[in-house]
Amino acid sequence: MAELPTIIPIFPLPNLVLFPGVSVPLHIFEPRYREMIADVSESHRLIGMMLLKGEWQQDYHAFPDLFEIGCAGQIGGLIKLADGRYNIVLEGNSEFRIVREIRDRPYRQAEVEWRPVRRGALDFDAETMDSLREMLFSYLGPPAQEAWRTLVEQRGLRGAELINFLCFHLDVSPLEKQTMLEAMADRVDCLLDVLTFKVEERRRGPSGSDEGPDTVQ
Repeated sequence: MAELPTIIPIFPLPNLVLFPGVSVPLHIFEPRYREMIADVSESHRLIGMMLLKGEWQQDYHAFPDLFEIGCAGQIGGLIKLADGRYNIVLEGNSEFRIVREIRDRPYRQAEVEWRPVRRGALDFDAETMDSLREMLFSYLGPPAQEAWRTLVEQRGLRGAELINFLCFHLDVSPLEKQTMLEAMADRVDCLLDVLTFKVEERRRGPSGSDEGPDTVQ
């Protein structure tokens, strides 16, 4: 990995957790983040994506709390619109931890410690691959079967590429995705734990009971 800067802009959102190797389109419209894009597009083009924490709504336009671990993305595509807004494509690069925040601009910046997960750390054996496939099928049903064929059989995703793709796109809460991001080298096990919980949660139903629905005699 090329040398990365120690200070990067921070873009906190309430509902997006980025993972390495995953691309996401973003529409940038707030003035402070339009300034951020203008600044960073002339340098390293890296943005630290962070998940907002707790009661962020009350302090959104100032400095709401953030989780400590995030994932930086590099601007891979950028279109500046006539009114000053931007459409960008952000490509997940590396995990990092915030060391300290720097608040000398309208947008947030931070000194960061880079914590990239070694690529081979997310490799797994055929048995784990089978378990992952079956858990996805149990949780998502038929749509997962077609997605698996596309991702694994046609595109050939394996290891980190597959795990990070699933963690990003899986239909679970941002907090659960943050947990998987923070799991680092244990991300495969964490993903399986989340899927196991979701399948069990669905089996038990809203009442939390493993009994089936009542029937009318």
